[in-house]
Amino acid sequence: MSRSTDTIVVAVDGGGTRCRIAVSGGALAQQLEVGAANVSTDFDAACAELNRGIASLTEHCGLDAVQIARAPAYLGLAGVTGSAIADRLAAVLPFDHVRIEDDRPAALRGALGSQDGFVAHCGTGSFLAAQLGDQRIFAGGWGPVLGDQASAQWVGRLALSRTLDCVDDLRPVSVMAEDLLSRFGDAAGVVKAASGMSPTDFGALAPVVTLHAGRGDELAVSIMDASTRYLAGQMEAMGWVPGQSICLTGGIGPHYAAYLPEVMQQDLTKPLGDPLDGAIALARAFQEEIEHERC
Repeated sequence: MSRSTDTIVVAVDGGGTRCRIAVSGGALAQQLEVGAANVSTDFDAACAELNRGIASLTEHCGLDAVQIARAPAYLGLAGVTGSAIADRLAAVLPFDHVRIEDDRPAALRGALGSQDGFVAHCGTGSFLAAQLGDQRIFAGGWGPVLGDQASAQWVGRLALSRTLDCVDDLRPVSVMAEDLLSRFGDAAGVVKAASGMSPTDFGALAPVVTLHAGRGDELAVSIMDASTRYLAGQMEAMGWVPGQSICLTGGIGPHYAAYLPEVMQQDLTKPLGDPLDGAIALARAFQEEIEHERC
């Protein structure tokens, strides 16, 4: 009998900015990246990116359609809000056995492995998660309209809003605000541009905030402080106590380290892996479930 790790599995980590697809099994370990794959924001575009990436990776690995169809697949995707959208997606993918969840379990598993701890994941979107023994706890991840506080898009949106406060003389002069105004021409340019921005577009402004916060700009620092107050409050509400590890993940997540309460800074730990690592581990666990059911 072949070892379970020799069986080919497919794993996907998809978010609002990019989607990574991996094929793993035996000596085979290949991955590629395609565009955004948020199935709630744009279902058809996400499906197109996923199928394009799967087809490309299948060819690159020298596999055929039958082999890829038989491979257990695990997808952790932004925008999966329940079984209805997961089932709809499964119907257009080329897999006989597929498990589709939102992007939180893969990020949690990737960061902590089998260890206990908390994860504050802040990329284009955001969520918090905890792994305590056999229990997994999740909070947030409800998208840019109703949530995603402390995410890159939330930070970018707030930066533009507070820049307009500076224009109205409601906040002190800020180098960050002047920087953003110069990028869009003036206040009218900010309003016009923001009306057509996607979450990814807002998120692209987050590095402006982190840059100026690092230079001590009060307006930028206030945004970082607002983000970390939210993250700290949510983790405490989820049951965090001193001594439990905290991982900051995602594009902007690690930038919050210096702004967290000191008691939390003491428990910061580096992630063991990333969400794609977590998706591969969950794909392997799914494969083992399938093999157990066959016995």
